[in-house]
Amino acid sequence: CAAAEGVVTSRPCRPNSLFGMGNPLLDISAEVDKDFLDKFGLKPNNAILADESHKALFEELIGKFPAEYHAGGATQNSIRVAQWMIQKPEKVGTFFGCIGKDKFGDILKKKALEGKVDAHYYEQEEEPTGTCAVCITGDKRSLVANLAAANAYKKDKHLDLEENWALVEKAKVYYIAGFFLTVSLESILKVAKHAAENNKVFCLNLAAPFISQFFKDGLMQVMPYVDVLFGNETEAAEFGKAQEFETEDVEELAKKAQALPKENTKRPRVVVFTQGKENTIVAQNTFPVLKIDPKDIVDTNGAGDAFVGGFLSQLVQEKPLERSVEAGHYSANVVIRRSGCTFPEKPEFH
Repeated sequence: CAAAEGVVTSRPCRPNSLFGMGNPLLDISAEVDKDFLDKFGLKPNNAILADESHKALFEELIGKFPAEYHAGGATQNSIRVAQWMIQKPEKVGTFFGCIGKDKFGDILKKKALEGKVDAHYYEQEEEPTGTCAVCITGDKRSLVANLAAANAYKKDKHLDLEENWALVEKAKVYYIAGFFLTVSLESILKVAKHAAENNKVFCLNLAAPFISQFFKDGLMQVMPYVDVLFGNETEAAEFGKAQEFETEDVEELAKKAQALPKENTKRPRVVVFTQGKENTIVAQNTFPVLKIDPKDIVDTNGAGDAFVGGFLSQLVQEKPLERSVEAGHYSANVVIRRSGCTFPEKPEFH
């Protein structure tokens, strides 16, 4: 790959060597007030799935606040950021997910194309393209996802198709955010098992506290295949609670997550827990983040996705772990200065 040339040697990337699968969503993003959060029962730094009580939320967000639209969905964001960090060749990142045949779906296709990501969407007409309300208060963001089409992804209709599975086989690094556990556990397991059987790298993100709380069984079916586990401090704490780790110390949580049973014993599990402006914990190590003046922070939505994207951009080039973390910190630092998970034309990461 062309990015990050210099002292660290790396293997050149090939197209389709990084594979992501998840919920493609159009983010509808706006700065709101505490009253808005309270009205819809939202917490400042959380992510939930929309239910009946949130119907009016989307209308009010667009009607009452100056809202912006951005291509979103955690995994898709990370693949876009990784591709941006890599630059050349194009289409190193492959993405699978489900959209509707509609205006929002067209926007997502256009954004993937602009981002040089090789997106292969399962397109269907029953459900509209999914959206995510991004409710920003200060440096916190509350996410309400209306999955719609994203929830209609079907293994047999898409992943199992010969031409699509061939793209999975081409990859050497796989990334799926825990959000997809609510959609298609069987798709995740098929990809995870392929990675383990072929000694490739499978990465998973804890994604949100509700995943560890309510989708624990699926999460723990996938966990033995996880080579790299990502999460933030809130998600790590909730995971620890669900697993009865009996500690709230993030370093301890990382060590305990690392020690969980693992299928492919050729690779030790790496656990990466970010903590906002505090040090990033990598099981047995801590790395300081890049300093940023709070007034330069525009929008922390996408910071975690950007961190993962930066990390993956180096992982797929087989760079050392420290380099992956540095790239993650760099990407997150760029993205939080902008609205949405967006970035300038080229990275300045050396």
